[in-house]
Amino acid sequence: MTQNWKQVGPNRYRETYGRYYEDFTVGDVYEHRPGRTITEYDNTAFTLLTMNTHPLHFDREYAKHSEFGQPLVNSTLTLSIVVGMTVSDTSQKAIANLGWTDIKLTAPVFAGDTLYAESEVLEKRESASRPTQGIVKIRTIGKKADGTVVMSFDRSMLIPKRGHAVEDKANY
Repeated sequence: MTQNWKQVGPNRYRETYGRYYEDFTVGDVYEHRPGRTITEYDNTAFTLLTMNTHPLHFDREYAKHSEFGQPLVNSTLTLSIVVGMTVSDTSQKAIANLGWTDIKLTAPVFAGDTLYAESEVLEKRESASRPTQGIVKIRTIGKKADGTVVMSFDRSMLIPKRGHAVEDKANY
């Protein structure tokens, strides 16, 4: 997590998170913490909230007859949690997410699993049309506490250069 403080008055500081475009270096890997243990409630609430009616996510009796023997955590919940873990380090200052590609689900996730994430900077380039911004592409992997990789994806973000983030312009 990239945490900094900016002075907002005499003897007064405000914590800030995220990186400016200049802070990203191709090849760097960021380990995101804290981890997150997924509960049965998380899975059921998210599944029903998003209107996913597949019983494999919330019907224990149905799921026990599947090859998994228990309910699976909804993969879009796993994606949401893993993406969320990366925000304070990679995209807290972002202007926009430009897209996710190559999303791979490589192992099942169950209630009680604890997830961790890490991101590698794959590419960065200055924006051709926005001189105060740049585009950063990262690859993120989500892992269980035992090291099992459960997912990976690439994400591109529009990131401000130093001095051009919303927090630099507003009293935020």
